[in-house]
Amino acid sequence: MRVITGTARGRRLKSPKGDDSRPTADLVKEAIFSAIQFEIDGKVVADLFAGTGQLGIEALSRGARRAVFADSSAEAVAIVRENLQLCGFADKSEVSALSVAAFLKKTDAVFDIAFVDPPYGQDLINRTLPLLVPKMAAEGIIICEHEKEYKTNDIVGNYVVYKVYKHGKTHVTIYRQR
Repeated sequence: MRVITGTARGRRLKSPKGDDSRPTADLVKEAIFSAIQFEIDGKVVADLFAGTGQLGIEALSRGARRAVFADSSAEAVAIVRENLQLCGFADKSEVSALSVAAFLKKTDAVFDIAFVDPPYGQDLINRTLPLLVPKMAAEGIIICEHEKEYKTNDIVGNYVVYKVYKHGKTHVTIYRQR
């Protein structure tokens, strides 16, 4: 797993041992960032269910102003912090060791782009989006990675499914405001 492009291009990121983490495949990550490539510069990004932090780190590498990472796993939080140091982005970041629901209820932050990549099989996207939508900026983008069998809600608050990208067993659903 590596940073694809930008200021940290080519940096290899660390990931937890074992099967608890499911890092986004490079092909899927490239597709995500191709879809939003002109909308990242200067933005505030949320990487929810951060795991290794690779999506937020990729956004920082491509010019995002700030990234906030949330994960309830102590091991994941430690890995995210290590990867931020490795890439030189610790000063542009905040890492929260709370569940995503608790983090979203607590934070006053407003996000331009949010990555939602939870563990599969727990309906976490549909439970997270109603908490996330009020934290989004006026022209915000929500990007959800999920298994192809998962059915995301078509409408959440003032957000609707804009596009669904299909990459084998992984689907990426992008929400934008109506």
